[in-house]
Amino acid sequence: MPKPVRITGRSSSITNSFVNGIIPVVWPSASQVEEALAVLGMEAAVVCAYCGDTATEWDHFRPLVVAQKPTGYISEIHNLVPACGKCNQSKGNKEWRVWMLSSARLAPATRGVVDLDDRIARLQAFEDWGTPTRVDFESLIGADLWAEHWRNHRDLLALM
Repeated sequence: MPKPVRITGRSSSITNSFVNGIIPVVWPSASQVEEALAVLGMEAAVVCAYCGDTATEWDHFRPLVVAQKPTGYISEIHNLVPACGKCNQSKGNKEWRVWMLSSARLAPATRGVVDLDDRIARLQAFEDWGTPTRVDFESLIGADLWAEHWRNHRDLLALM
């Protein structure tokens, strides 16, 4: 599961903390993890879904935050793929396919990953597998509380 975000003085870290603090985490069953790994072609070994290096963490396949606002996606098996630290940090909140083929410093295309087309096909199969949960937080908690949450965010950034 994703590691907790630490607030280190960057506005993106503050924003991520504000979003991670409200999104649900749905722990997968062993069979759900097994099924997700099978869709990714990882029955034999769990590796980074993006580059094939050793997986050290889980990446939110669909970003939780875009333009300093939550996307509505949550931490659940339909939105998590094994990743290495290089790929997870480099991808950030970018769309996975655009990032993989980009010239970003640690993107798989930039690093010369040889089976890139196969990895993209597996990730496309993962994207097509199941339906990720998406939450409309403002509708869920009400406009007033939602606005207060983001006023607190704005005020905290102003104090930095």
